[in-house]
Amino acid sequence: MRIGIFTETYTPYISGLVTSEIMLKKGLEKLGHEVYVVTANLESFHYEYDEKEHVLKVPGIPTGIYDSRLTSVYPLRAVNKIKSWNLDVIHSQTEFAIGTFARLIAYQLDIPLVHTYHTMYEDYTHYITKGYFDKSSKKIVEYLTLFYCDKTATELIVPTKKAYDLFKEKYQVDRNIHIIPTGIELERFYLEQIDSKKLASLRRKLKLKKDDFVAIFIGRLAQEKNVVYLLDIMKDLVPQYSNLKLLIVGDGPDFQEYQQLAIQYQIEDHIIMTGKVAWEEVPYYYHLSNIFLTASTTETQGLTVIEAMASGIPPICIDDESFRSVVVDGLNGKIFKTKKKCKEIISELYQNKEELNRLSKQARINSERYSSKYFAQSVLDVYYQAIENKKNHLGLIGKLVDKVKGNKDEVDNQ
Repeated sequence: MRIGIFTETYTPYISGLVTSEIMLKKGLEKLGHEVYVVTANLESFHYEYDEKEHVLKVPGIPTGIYDSRLTSVYPLRAVNKIKSWNLDVIHSQTEFAIGTFARLIAYQLDIPLVHTYHTMYEDYTHYITKGYFDKSSKKIVEYLTLFYCDKTATELIVPTKKAYDLFKEKYQVDRNIHIIPTGIELERFYLEQIDSKKLASLRRKLKLKKDDFVAIFIGRLAQEKNVVYLLDIMKDLVPQYSNLKLLIVGDGPDFQEYQQLAIQYQIEDHIIMTGKVAWEEVPYYYHLSNIFLTASTTETQGLTVIEAMASGIPPICIDDESFRSVVVDGLNGKIFKTKKKCKEIISELYQNKEELNRLSKQARINSERYSSKYFAQSVLDVYYQAIENKKNHLGLIGKLVDKVKGNKDEVDNQ
């Protein structure tokens, strides 16, 4: 099968979405399929095509939100290249410009379209509204989400039941929705893949001692990730446990705010903030840690939780459905609802190494069900279903395609 993945972000950008896309591409290729990627060019204003990796990069304008760029919804120079691929199915991974392009080109070339909904956008409206018009902005998000996830897409995929419930219960979507957890290349996180000398060097670089008890958070440093919650926990626990450290891996708009808060709390010697870390280096940071800690309630799945489990690091997560689908409380990790409970869990695992080791072993075992091979096969089954059940839906997208094609014909005839 020849598959086209359309996404706003791809390597070298690092995020949970990019990890998902890389794992899907690799998994499908291992199963013998050809995979092509259409994405925004994050490094220049030019069209670029990597013949070896089958990655087409479309130029766009920086949006000011991380490294993202706004591309044309119908980049004409990309069309002929995509036509030459003779795709059997298109898989959209975004609701923005590249996602709209995926819908346009799928309609134009009469190719079935599968769409994966990755992000709970209602949790991100504060970036635009700054706290104003919250209710109305979320209504707009709902409208736009329904528009981009309408029946233009032959099949719809979500990574968790949390996202499934959003569509079925809140948005009242009456159609097929497939729940497929994102796969992880688990092997790269296994302890046996870690170079002990390199790990020791990184430990020295971060000034961590062997007897330090390290909690790790990996992710974007922004309001929706609730990192302040973790700093509040540390503020209360550090006076009791002098060798307790919080390792914060990642970057984002609130990086300096968290640095200043650590100083304000007088725990700066116990907070290690790394900034951006190369994708291939991430497994080493997990293996410097004893537990994984997160208080984010905006995840659709929480891929870092699975990465931690594959590393044998028990996840300690706030009570959210995105984590409950992965973490079984008391079996492979712990779930907390309050700061008090979170502090009790950390204290227990700090003092009880036997319990920590038990959770660690079980986390590694339970991570196996999130392998990239299983993920790719599950998505492939949806592709086959999309091809089998494809129907044309003219609607707004169809009208937009006809208008774009009409404008192009006028230009060609001038």
